[in-house]
Amino acid sequence: MLNKLLSLFLLLLITKAGFSQSQVAGFIADNLTHSPIHGVTVIVDPGNRTDVTDEGGRFSFRNLPASARVITFSAVGYSKASIRLAEFKSGQTIYLAQHNTQLADVIIAAGNTNPYKAISETDIKLRGVSNSQEVLRIVPGLFIGQHQGGGKAEQIFLRGFDNDHGTDINMSVDGMPINMVSQAHGQGYADSHFIIPGTIENTVYEKGMYNAQKGDLAVTGFVDFHTADALNTNMIKLEAGQYNTYRVLGMVNLLSDKAKANNQSWYAASEYRYSNSYFDNPQHFQRFNFFTKYHGKLNANNWLTLSASTLYSKWNASGQIPESAVNDGSVGFYGALNPNEGGITSRTNLNAQLITTLPNHDLIKNQLYYSRYKFDLHTNFTFYLVDTVNGDEIRQREARNLYGYNGSYLHESYIGNHKLTTEAGLNARLDATTNSELSHTVNRYTLVDPIKLGDITELNAGAYLNETFQLTNRFTVNAGLRFDQFYYKYNNKLASDSTLNGAGIYKANNNIISPKLKLNYQASNKAQFYWFLGKGFHSNDTRVVVAEKGLQTLPAAYGTDLGTVLKPINNLLLNAAVWYSYLQKEYVYAGDGGTVDFSGRTRRIGFDLSARYQPVKTIYFDADLNYAHGRAIDDPKGANYIPLAPVWSSTGGITYIFKDGFNGSFRYRWLRDRPANEDYSLKAEGYFVNDLVLNYTKRKYEIGLTINNLFNVKWKETQFETVTRLKNQQAVDGIAFTAGTKFFAVGHISYFFK
Repeated sequence: MLNKLLSLFLLLLITKAGFSQSQVAGFIADNLTHSPIHGVTVIVDPGNRTDVTDEGGRFSFRNLPASARVITFSAVGYSKASIRLAEFKSGQTIYLAQHNTQLADVIIAAGNTNPYKAISETDIKLRGVSNSQEVLRIVPGLFIGQHQGGGKAEQIFLRGFDNDHGTDINMSVDGMPINMVSQAHGQGYADSHFIIPGTIENTVYEKGMYNAQKGDLAVTGFVDFHTADALNTNMIKLEAGQYNTYRVLGMVNLLSDKAKANNQSWYAASEYRYSNSYFDNPQHFQRFNFFTKYHGKLNANNWLTLSASTLYSKWNASGQIPESAVNDGSVGFYGALNPNEGGITSRTNLNAQLITTLPNHDLIKNQLYYSRYKFDLHTNFTFYLVDTVNGDEIRQREARNLYGYNGSYLHESYIGNHKLTTEAGLNARLDATTNSELSHTVNRYTLVDPIKLGDITELNAGAYLNETFQLTNRFTVNAGLRFDQFYYKYNNKLASDSTLNGAGIYKANNNIISPKLKLNYQASNKAQFYWFLGKGFHSNDTRVVVAEKGLQTLPAAYGTDLGTVLKPINNLLLNAAVWYSYLQKEYVYAGDGGTVDFSGRTRRIGFDLSARYQPVKTIYFDADLNYAHGRAIDDPKGANYIPLAPVWSSTGGITYIFKDGFNGSFRYRWLRDRPANEDYSLKAEGYFVNDLVLNYTKRKYEIGLTINNLFNVKWKETQFETVTRLKNQQAVDGIAFTAGTKFFAVGHISYFFK
């Protein structure tokens, strides 16, 4: 026994002697804006010790091997930098210079628990985001469908889910939620059109329910958009195209370069868009956006970010039309059956964030946000099915105040030589709507019959704890636990509401605990493997919860991912995963009918495959292939299909990159046929569509052409099983659809200036 103790003691002495006892820490910042850079990979060699910078741009190492000589800093969009460890002073700031993005610069780093980080960073730098649709399509495997011509939130499909307009995907911008809970049209309604695409600097996303920071709606995943802290150049852009389409965009720095050198930046961006679109019924679509952002260093320990934005949009819509009506000649493929469809929406946001670095280098983040939101939508899906005289037009309307807070505390410590990163956070949001309305109308504003009317108050308070432990230089464990509490209040102003017992105030509450686990193994500097497990959820509409008294109104989702990130050669990046998800049964509020529908348990299994290849500096290939097999568990075989759930889908393209001359891209989107109802007796037809972008870019200007649906394919963007009745005709159960864009060319000219 004594010999064993002596041997262990000697082993500890030998191990200890092989390490330097000093802690090496520092900060990474942009050399132009002096802002901290999050997500920089820092590697110490020999020894291959790796760290990734936090939101304050900080990295740290402890007990480095005595053989360590060089520390290297690498980030997508920045020049790689190296410094001899002997020349590095702990606590100093390293400034990285912006650099043309190359896939060869991407590093598969140990300690990074987001397997999509490398792909998301390269895609947005190399492909860019040119319009509001591309904002969402940047996520591999995510498909969107628009059935109001751009004024309404898109329908979102991901991982075998019809997410409707955001029910099972959590979306935010600069930490502020995009999704609207208990919204007049649908739960989780996520209208991202208040974001000006040109202001987006990067996008962080993860698929699945494995991140403890994300609570409500994060079932298929989450998407965080981050706007730029400062502009590299001022810009004015003019666009004009077919169907009376026009757009003007301006982005201007409001402070001088001297202010940037003093860690202060402030800019403003605004756009106006008008289009009649490709439908037979002119849409007269118009949208105005304004955004401004200040980012500055208050003192050595505090960074303050303030932003404000506003959106106003108004449009007419062609809406959905029955296939049967097109087939018998009652309406054209791009026609409309109710010219009164359309809407008006607006959203104004205020957002304040303060990041504080404590003397011990712990990081505290505090955020307050506010949104004023209005929504007024007019649609008619069934025409004269119910009311054979006036028609079935409905109006969905609300006015909302949204208040929120996000706070987090980040602490790094060591257990022996192994880093332990602890993050604790609090989230709270209060949604208060007045006169949330669903009404049967005619000619938009003439009331025929009220269906729903009331005030909604919904409070969601959440807390989470994240522990990331680097067991070895290769193996990282991230364990998270989240708790969410909900309080609901509905002031029903309609005594005739069939789902409630008269007018008055109804209250309910519920809560849920969501554990998460991520295991990452770094096999080499070219291969990483991961296994994720987690529980997530989406909340239900307040009008469901108070009616059902909390029963099954906070359904859980369980999932697992087994995947890999590979970089077999410097210019090829691969990401692959097989995944599984299970959802409990739940109640669903049908916003178009004001009814409560029951949805049983579902199970899905699938795989995702993404490839990025840059054979030479000027050519970038990307391709994503996705498969999902989903079924309802409690229904008999053959009648257990999940309506509209994507099965096979793929996107990809080739981008030609030349910063001073010709550049552009050629892209495709493929969505295979899928079931439109439970027994697959109706089919939602797939499509294959191509888009083309051509630009000629110089230092002071750019001239370009964008063509959507290059080969003028006739395709259906959204499809639903719907029972419809045209005036004086019999009811028909079939597919109703909104036509996808025709060949649509838009030209632009941009002017860049200081």
